[in-house]
Amino acid sequence: MATQLKNLSDFSHTTVPDGSPYHFAIAVAEWNAEVTGALYNGALATLQQYGVKEENILSVAVPGSFELTGAAEIILSKHPHLDAVICLGCVIQGDTKHFDFICDAVAQGITNVGIKHSKPVIFGVLTTNDQQQAIDRAGGKHGNKGDEAAITAIKMADLAATL
Repeated sequence: MATQLKNLSDFSHTTVPDGSPYHFAIAVAEWNAEVTGALYNGALATLQQYGVKEENILSVAVPGSFELTGAAEIILSKHPHLDAVICLGCVIQGDTKHFDFICDAVAQGITNVGIKHSKPVIFGVLTTNDQQQAIDRAGGKHGNKGDEAAITAIKMADLAATL
């Protein structure tokens, strides 16, 4: 697996725009809180590192990853001035097909909300085989998917603003 060979949150190969002109929301799932809390902290710190002011970041907690789609829809409906919504969650493989249904629904839902509102809605949801893989991707040896989601949000907000 390629992810075993590198930190996925290395942005040295790309230019990240100044985030100061933009407004973001972060929707974070409470389920798997150890992991999602680390994702949230990474996303928040990364947004601020690239110039986004604290008052330009709306944070919303939802029960689980499945609710991220509804949260993104509500957020963009009530706050149309936002430039992007970052959705953070973690779904860990279990013994049933629940994993497949949730992951598919969340991925499709997040995509559809973004298309509906013509706004970037960022998929920062870990879909892992076990808890350790989630930890490794939430600030562990493979970086932090929250950081990656924040960088993606900044880059997509900037793309939308410059086209």
